[in-house]
Amino acid sequence: MRTLITGASAGLGAGMARELAGRGHDLALVARRLDRLEALRDELAPTGVRIAIAALDVDDHDAVFRTVRAVRDELGGLDRVIVNAGIGKGAPIGTGRFDANLATARTNFVAALAQCEAAMEIFRAQDAGHLVVVSSVAADRGLKGAQTTYAATKAALSHLAEGIRVDVAGTQIRVTTLAPGYIRTELNGGMSRPFSVDAATGTRAMADAIEKAPAFAYVPTWPWAVLGRVLRVMPTPILRRVT
Repeated sequence: MRTLITGASAGLGAGMARELAGRGHDLALVARRLDRLEALRDELAPTGVRIAIAALDVDDHDAVFRTVRAVRDELGGLDRVIVNAGIGKGAPIGTGRFDANLATARTNFVAALAQCEAAMEIFRAQDAGHLVVVSSVAADRGLKGAQTTYAATKAALSHLAEGIRVDVAGTQIRVTTLAPGYIRTELNGGMSRPFSVDAATGTRAMADAIEKAPAFAYVPTWPWAVLGRVLRVMPTPILRRVT
């Protein structure tokens, strides 16, 4: 299995790389910080899998297409693409931080669209492949404050993945949406929230779900398969208090 992971230099991306390398997957790892990718490649070298790395800013859409094609050629093909790169900037709407909200919208949705386009171009040509998009439990509802734009981008990404899934139904192309719950990483400052899990636990659950290739999966399954459904029907006053 040859798997491309975007945003692979840290956080969930690096964690998934470690998990999948340990399971024998050849990897293409891309992110902005090439030095971090080089260090991760060296760390994973003892697994014996092939690892291609490339610097990529996913907001450079032309570069997304070039880089995806280049790592495909380096590995001799791609079987799976994990659209993982994203940011968590944001501020309450109307508080003068349109710049932060725009950056989140561009990276988390528009850049993700470019990654899906580049992946699906390859998968359609070979009539096979597995597209994985990393959404969030935050996609289940509109959220307040700094989370408003972030949640909206993840909801859009989930709908994008579902549309692609419908479009290729009946083919050998599979599309999986992952909705992580609270997973502590260096990127979120090791968040302290109820039901949060450490990065190793969270990314192991993500890798398990990826290998099963469902249409949709909350990760970890417990308690998010329950809490996600509760979140969808929670009255707004309660939603405001708990989020």
